[in-house]
Amino acid sequence: MSENNEGALTPGSPQPSVLREVKGMWGVRGSGDTSGFAGLEHTEVMARPASRPYGGWFDEVVDVLIELFQADGIDPHEAIEKVVVENGQLVIFIARQHLLAAAKYLRDDQDLRFEMCLGVSAVHYPNDKGRELHSYFPFFSITHNRMVALEVTCPDEDPHTPSIVSVYPGDDWPEREAWDLMGIIYDDHPGLTRSAMPDDWVGHPQRKDYPLGGIPVEYKGAVIPPPDTRREYN
Repeated sequence: MSENNEGALTPGSPQPSVLREVKGMWGVRGSGDTSGFAGLEHTEVMARPASRPYGGWFDEVVDVLIELFQADGIDPHEAIEKVVVENGQLVIFIARQHLLAAAKYLRDDQDLRFEMCLGVSAVHYPNDKGRELHSYFPFFSITHNRMVALEVTCPDEDPHTPSIVSVYPGDDWPEREAWDLMGIIYDDHPGLTRSAMPDDWVGHPQRKDYPLGGIPVEYKGAVIPPPDTRREYN
């Protein structure tokens, strides 16, 4: 079990995943900055793991998930990667192979009863090596008036995450959009096709490694030239 996993299930102060060390404003160098911001230095971290007690009902939700994983013969240390509490929100990082089980627990268990999934947001972190693509699933419990989120990661080289449409049918279009714009393949989705971009579009334009400019776009006959070929007015 990794250090982050220990922080998810037992007291402690595990270290967060460091994404990069940034110097200057926005990481820009050699700009001739005279504002003083060039001297700034800070460390970007990914979802700092929390330690028990998480506070309020957060501990109860995590404990119920642990019990349910154990009841199904799943090692909770393997299923729950870490628990994050930020800005008053509980986010549980789940290993992708156990996402579907966790979604069923959230929906069906009487102590959880998260009847609604509010879609999925996809994020691309190129510096989070081996975990570059993140899927963030927020859930709402009408019964208990609570919100919780599950977060799942997958690598660029294997961008697969289970679909939860079989558990939460309303996640159909959000997963389609996340695949369309970010390139995460939601396995067993009933119809993973483009939702925002044309069917023949190449690539996923919200990824941070997607090229900027140079692609002409046509809107109902009106062509917008790529940025690098537009007329200069100054």
